[in-house]
Amino acid sequence: MPMTFLIDTSRCTACRGCQVACKEWNDLQANKTRQRGTHQNPPDLNPFNYKLVRFAEYKENGKVVWYFFPDQCRHCVSPPCKEAADSYVEGAIIKDPKTGAVIFTERTRLLKPEQVEEVISYCPYNIPRLDTGTGILAKCTMCNDRVKRNMLPMCVKTCPTGTMNFGERSKMVALAKKRLAELKKDYPNAQLQDPDDVNTIFLLTEDPKKYFQKVG
Repeated sequence: MPMTFLIDTSRCTACRGCQVACKEWNDLQANKTRQRGTHQNPPDLNPFNYKLVRFAEYKENGKVVWYFFPDQCRHCVSPPCKEAADSYVEGAIIKDPKTGAVIFTERTRLLKPEQVEEVISYCPYNIPRLDTGTGILAKCTMCNDRVKRNMLPMCVKTCPTGTMNFGERSKMVALAKKRLAELKKDYPNAQLQDPDDVNTIFLLTEDPKKYFQKVG
């Protein structure tokens, strides 16, 4: 049974504990950044941030409303990025048969620039990022090293609010459906994002488009 994240955005307070924990566990270097008029920092995913809490701000009914979205790889059930990479470099992207984690290996550096662009374009969620220094494509690993030792992914272990959940797919799908039914009472637009296609299921309270705003 593959493993699955359930990310319940209704419980996210944007503490960014998951973002920091991911960065620390993976020993990712700091980003040079600046204030862009938003709390979202850095402005986008990059080779040194596998996880990013996105901030979207709106004025609704005279009130400021925030939507928080802890963005990361979806670990697709049938990953199109792997399909693209397999055409060029065997083993560049692998899918762990036990956990379902989609892993970008160091062999991604063997992809030619146009092939890298194709692999990135195949991702429907715009997740992979190229480390121009090493030539390696990078993204969330599902903390596969931890999971194989019966430990939680670092982002899940760190989350203080119950936003981040992780376990066997059947259990996470059941929890997702239960939480969705509860949220529908107060949030009629609540929905699960592509639950049949991914192993990172997002539970949203509103239209998915509301969670993404361009950061200048």
